[in-house]
Amino acid sequence: MKICMIAEGCYPYVVGGVSSWIHSMIKAFPQVEFVLLSIVGSRSQRGRFVYELPENLTAVYEAYLEDYDWGRKAKRGKRTRLNEKEYNALRSIISNEDVDWDTVFEMFQKEKFSIDDLLMGADFLEIVKEYYRQRYPYIVFSDFLWTMRSIYMPLFLILQTRLPKADIYHCASTGYAGVLGSMAKHFYRSGLLISEHGIYTREREEELLKASWVAGIYKNIWIDQFRKMSALAYERADRVTSLYEHARQLQIGLGCPEEKTAVTPNGIDLKRFEKLPCKKEEDEDFVNIGAVLRVAPIKDVKTMIRAFAFAKEKKENLRLWIMGPLDEDKEYAEECFALVEALGAADIIFTGRVDVREYLGRMDFTLLTSISEGQPLTILESFAAKKPVIATDVGCCRELIYGDGDGYGTAGILTHIMNTAEIAAAICELAEEKALCAHMGECGYLRVKNRYRQEQMEEAYEEIYERIGWDYGKLWPEEDASWLESESD
Repeated sequence: MKICMIAEGCYPYVVGGVSSWIHSMIKAFPQVEFVLLSIVGSRSQRGRFVYELPENLTAVYEAYLEDYDWGRKAKRGKRTRLNEKEYNALRSIISNEDVDWDTVFEMFQKEKFSIDDLLMGADFLEIVKEYYRQRYPYIVFSDFLWTMRSIYMPLFLILQTRLPKADIYHCASTGYAGVLGSMAKHFYRSGLLISEHGIYTREREEELLKASWVAGIYKNIWIDQFRKMSALAYERADRVTSLYEHARQLQIGLGCPEEKTAVTPNGIDLKRFEKLPCKKEEDEDFVNIGAVLRVAPIKDVKTMIRAFAFAKEKKENLRLWIMGPLDEDKEYAEECFALVEALGAADIIFTGRVDVREYLGRMDFTLLTSISEGQPLTILESFAAKKPVIATDVGCCRELIYGDGDGYGTAGILTHIMNTAEIAAAICELAEEKALCAHMGECGYLRVKNRYRQEQMEEAYEEIYERIGWDYGKLWPEEDASWLESESD
């Protein structure tokens, strides 16, 4: 059996929760051949891997959201013209009315044409004009036209991506990854599994609503684009997983058939967090706070820095260790460094990319101030190290800290996003209440031990892979197929 993992903007180029999950999934099934189709911004990122690839990952293919137009250019004065079926399919995708995705797939995969010629041609112009008159006649048409071209350029590039053949396509999100998985299923009649760590459509909505590069009504047009891509993935998938129940309900609310959905929590290898190094002599006078994250806007490191600075005014012996890569958004990282200097905040240490096991044992508790999360691996790792967590109320953080009636107790403190005073108060509380801190750490350990182990996650996905494989006539590697021979006799 061959499984093609399809990822967008993460593995193996960026360290983070989804990347770690993909890496661990591939390593968890050494008897299966994996290939990777990874969606990145442009060819400038080509081959810049930050992970050592597992032996059973036999090939990495790339798809680009920005790229040189490799298609056949029309002769001077002419543009790509579509036949009636293709025209109607393109019209359906732009108007989002009973989208004829199959014809769209066939058109972009089987015909080698210039995307630039298509976007600048008469067919695209007429379709956009019709959509404009129906929905947005009160805005400037030239702005609307260029917005539509900018929306459809990356999608059309993705639709021209050459697809590796596999028995199962496993997408780590909907969006562009879901489009590729759906298209691969159409051509190869293979299985399709979607595993959302955050709800892709909701995450894009949050980003667009905050974005300064897109204004007013155009935010809604972009959001509609992401919704239609997610709807395609939900429609074509054989199985759609999420990390926790609330996320599953969001998927259903976005149109995913309930019978396709399943909750498959993240899991970690507890053995990796046994016998961690304890506090060093230099740590004895400090309350060490760990923050394992990418220094990026979505992690809201600036609020973390401000909250720590306020807390340190009351508790001078606090020290914050920010552990994770600094190169994902270098401009944001520089802004964080400048903020530390402007606040005069002492004892904030940016370690860069490290093995967190060398540090977690030295921490008293950990801190996460994200404005969006799925089910953060950093919280599970903290619990494995018996460290409580202060986290914002996003994604699955509430369930991880309080449980959902599992009886293991409270494993930290939940705060509102971007609430500096509330986060600072939580820091001071755990710094002052050492017995409470230790108790919460034990509660977190029991929760991760009983509900979020890697073996449990692997068993869940093995069952899903096996079921999809059987549905498409592809045996799971460990299955005994001797009964097939006996029946044929």
